[in-house]
Amino acid sequence: MFNRWVEADLLTTLKEEGIGCIAFSPLAQGLLTNKYLSGIPEGSRASKAHGFLKPAHLTDEKLAKVQKLNELAQSRGQTLAQLALAWVLRHQAMTSVLIGASRVSQIDDAVGALKRLEFSGNELQEIENILSS
Repeated sequence: MFNRWVEADLLTTLKEEGIGCIAFSPLAQGLLTNKYLSGIPEGSRASKAHGFLKPAHLTDEKLAKVQKLNELAQSRGQTLAQLALAWVLRHQAMTSVLIGASRVSQIDDAVGALKRLEFSGNELQEIENILSS
């Protein structure tokens, strides 16, 4: 949701050519889960010296967006991760998402996104407003 470069032209071209796409890190290294809503937990990716998610990425502005997305997810009866995965999978050319799960419960939660893949026009607009604010 935070890195949307594929939306400009790639997804349209893939759809036209009948080629699927797999999204890498659709949960933004865990940022689009409820893990960071109250700070950086001990042992999380952002707490480690190595890796892609750094404490500097957890700005007040980004966390405010995550909180708003979480509120929307709750209103849809989903977790934040489920909302993020459903949002990525809404594109016809998107055939799969690649998640990094360290627990079975995370896989169960991700699969739960399949129960609610559709978005209303208002929900998509709200997501766009949140992401562009």
